[in-house]
Amino acid sequence: MTMVDEGGNGDGATAALRSYSHRDCKTKAGDSSDGADSVSSLPDVILQTILSYLPTQIAIKTSVLSKRWRNLWSHTPCLSFDWIRPHGPKGDIINKILDRYKARKVMSFKLSASLQYDIPYVDRWIEFAMSRNVENMSLEFGYSGDHKYHVPDSFYISNSFKQLSVEYSFIGLTLPSFPVSWTSLKMLSLRCCKISEEYMDKILSGCPILESLTLYFCDKLLVLDLSKSLSLRTLVVDRNIWVPGPKQIIAPHIHCLKLKNSQLPCTLVDVSSLKEARMEICFCALEDLKADFLQAMVLEMLEKLQHVDKLTFGENFLTVLTLAELRRVPIPSFKVKDLTLETMISQYAIPGIVRVLQNSSELKKLTTIHKMKFGTFTKNKIDTYLDLQGVNTDQCWSLEARVFEKLNHWDVESRHVASFMELMFKKTETLEKMVVWFYSYGKDQILEELPEMVAMLADENKVSIVLHLFKQNQGI
Repeated sequence: MTMVDEGGNGDGATAALRSYSHRDCKTKAGDSSDGADSVSSLPDVILQTILSYLPTQIAIKTSVLSKRWRNLWSHTPCLSFDWIRPHGPKGDIINKILDRYKARKVMSFKLSASLQYDIPYVDRWIEFAMSRNVENMSLEFGYSGDHKYHVPDSFYISNSFKQLSVEYSFIGLTLPSFPVSWTSLKMLSLRCCKISEEYMDKILSGCPILESLTLYFCDKLLVLDLSKSLSLRTLVVDRNIWVPGPKQIIAPHIHCLKLKNSQLPCTLVDVSSLKEARMEICFCALEDLKADFLQAMVLEMLEKLQHVDKLTFGENFLTVLTLAELRRVPIPSFKVKDLTLETMISQYAIPGIVRVLQNSSELKKLTTIHKMKFGTFTKNKIDTYLDLQGVNTDQCWSLEARVFEKLNHWDVESRHVASFMELMFKKTETLEKMVVWFYSYGKDQILEELPEMVAMLADENKVSIVLHLFKQNQGI
């Protein structure tokens, strides 16, 4: 069975098996059976829910529509104040908004504040949200310069927080002398924070039912020990060369790991309960390619992922495996059943992909996502490394890799995608389903023949294929 979804202008999908048109369901604004305003006829609770999806300063503008709408925004369960400098409302205006707010319960409170201008107000805004038993709190503090700010001590005691996100502009977190108590917290995200192992342990000890932890570019944290977080199931870590993040991860209870690594050391000490992992490597074109180090680190990590059911590998991660394969370094076998490859169709990814497929004897589902991304290893740095290793680049590439030699993503044609898919089938024996996402960027990059080619591949290999074709500027 073959399903083909082709994203055109973002207004739906046209397919060989199914076709939907936005014209079929088009209704003029304000139309209803009795001629009344169909939106205003909705119950208040529905309208308040709709308004809660808007930034608060936008929701307030609906108060001019009619007398009924005048105070409707003030009962919405969510408040969102996006970046308020230099174009957003000033602090005193937010104060007036909060004074007019009438809902007793706040489900979500999002605040993006400038520490250069808004320090006198921030404590009050946080305390306001907490006084309404906020469940989902998001705080983003912009560039501070010489301005330092620390949230009030009362922030660290809450039995209402269920989701908490803090972005701190690389200011060190300062915890109170008493224990942290976030007894209802299930999801915690820390971004751009300086936090030591001692403070992280103190936070985790106050989150007895924490299920998800996200750490984006958190400095000073060298060892991440989650062995006492018995409920934790998901861990997301982003590192780069400038913000190293944890060098050791001890997480025996997590089921899902999403790790974007860097060219700095990182060891998976214990991930013995892992069921799903997404692995990629962050790279800046200004960096030197530390290929030997990356191969050693990646292969050591793969030893810890052999038992995982669901794996996702990014393009740089796959390229490191290619380098290991070209140097005849052994790559572990996997028990993966669901594999995702996020890579452009490239000669430099093929040997690594082939080896992973050949070492995955239980694979049932393969997803490939072909989308341009910033921060991939440059071809000249890869070639330079191979030359230094004495690898003859005229002979090391297999015929199946040479099919895609010097191929740029915007030059990919239907035959290239079909050849890539055919190669995937040749290297797997147990595959039951393939899902392909392809993003085209050139104006003339129209893969009209691809759906027919995919249908033939599905019949020949007796595999279900789902194909998604997206034009430029469309996302997954």
